[in-house]
Amino acid sequence: MSDPLSGFLAALDLTDTGARTSEDIFTGPSLWQPHGRVFGGQVLAQSLVAAQRTSPDGRVVHSMHAYFLRPGQVDLPITFSVDRIHDGRSFSTRRTQAYQDGLPILSMIASFQDEDEGLEHQVDMPVGIPDPESLPSAAEHLGEIDHAVARFWATERPFDMRHVPSPVYLSVEGDRVAHQAVWLKAVGALPDDDNLHRAALAYASDYSILEPILRRHGIAWAMPGLKAASLDHAMWWHRPGRVDEWLLYVQESPNAIGGRGLSLGRIYRRDGVLLASVAQEGMVRVPST
Repeated sequence: MSDPLSGFLAALDLTDTGARTSEDIFTGPSLWQPHGRVFGGQVLAQSLVAAQRTSPDGRVVHSMHAYFLRPGQVDLPITFSVDRIHDGRSFSTRRTQAYQDGLPILSMIASFQDEDEGLEHQVDMPVGIPDPESLPSAAEHLGEIDHAVARFWATERPFDMRHVPSPVYLSVEGDRVAHQAVWLKAVGALPDDDNLHRAALAYASDYSILEPILRRHGIAWAMPGLKAASLDHAMWWHRPGRVDEWLLYVQESPNAIGGRGLSLGRIYRRDGVLLASVAQEGMVRVPST
């Protein structure tokens, strides 16, 4: 693809290969990654798109719960099998299984709902966060480093991400705290499709959610021997929003133990509207000393 955003959008444009008895089957490509493994957020987003294709008109996803079962390989396509578990008066439930070479790599259940009225409140967005325009991009942090991963993170991802207070790519600056914030935005305009923006938000939600665990212990992504991987991922969409506008991803880790860490996140529109909440547990292993 000519640019990261075109490749990203092409990956979410799944091919419908037809229904098999009670299941709907879709296929999609794997986007290249420098370490050879499919980015977990990609499989999340594609699994959601597959489920969206089978949901009744007018119903939008409000929650998703997924388990990462095996690492995906970037040189293989992915098959998505959707089971239409339930269609009620207001809610629909779908199960998506993602496969490579006949083996499951992710299992997800998503719930969809008709638009409805009810009680409403939200936790306010934190105050005092610097504007994204005042913060350096990943390209400014990593652009001079001649390494495949650094080049990919700097210029080949479909999202621009700017950390508060600073990224943990190469080192951890400042206090060892278990929280951070990240401004994120797609690198170009996306179509006016709410389902697409919700899937794209699922994609982006997997980028930095484990970083509060690393920050708390002064561990950078560049640490030799570090092993980190997503184990499960839950997400709740509260309100519609666009991923091609700046969003603030507020993250914290309440616990780490047993080679696992838990992180929680809230994603806000720039004007303070809460769009989504995220929870993920990941494997985080550091070399023994």
